[in-house]
Parts: sequence; structure tokens; C-alpha cells
Amino acid sequence: MANVDGAYDCVAKTPMGDQKGVLTVVSSGDRFNGTFAGALGSLDVVDGTVDGATLRWKMEMTMPMPMTLECEADVAGDAITGTMQLGAFGASAFTGTRRA
Repeated sequence: MANVDGAYDCVAKTPMGDQKGVLTVVSSGDRFNGTFAGALGSLDVVDGTVDGATLRWKMEMTMPMPMTLECEADVAGDAITGTMQLGAFGASAFTGTRRA
């Protein structure tokens, strides 16, 4: 099983420009908890699952507008790459690097 735990410095390419934040992953078996903390505040991971090196989760955003973000990412070494489904705004790619 891949080691997916850690804090990742991430950048998401969104319609509102590049959004930087820190994704924290704490796994337990095939589940994980965590947060995504950025300029608009902190979002909790909901329904986080771990499948090998693939993470899937949701986040309930309230600002600047309410929407459910559906996320999927792959961890390879200290790199994370994935997408966030932004409701009516489509998908945004994000990348990140695990902090040492």
C-alpha cells in the first residue's frame, strides 16, 4: 500500500486563477481524513477513500458560493496530481508536492 499521508503544497488551475492551498491527508486503511486549507479558508475532506495510490474525496465549499467539490488524485513519491470537479464550472487540475 502506498504511503499517501502528509501535507501537500498544491496549486489548482481554476476559472478564478491559480488557487494555492495545503491538502492534508491522514489515512486509515482504505479511508482518509484531512483538510484543504487555502485563501478562502479550510475545507474538510468528506468520504475520503484510498485505493492503492489513488485518493477520492469530496469537499463542501461555501465561499464564494456553495458547491460540492468532487476530487480524485494520484500520489507518486512526493508528488500528487489530480482533478477537482467544480460543479457547473467543470474540472480543475491540481498538482502538489509533499512537505518533507
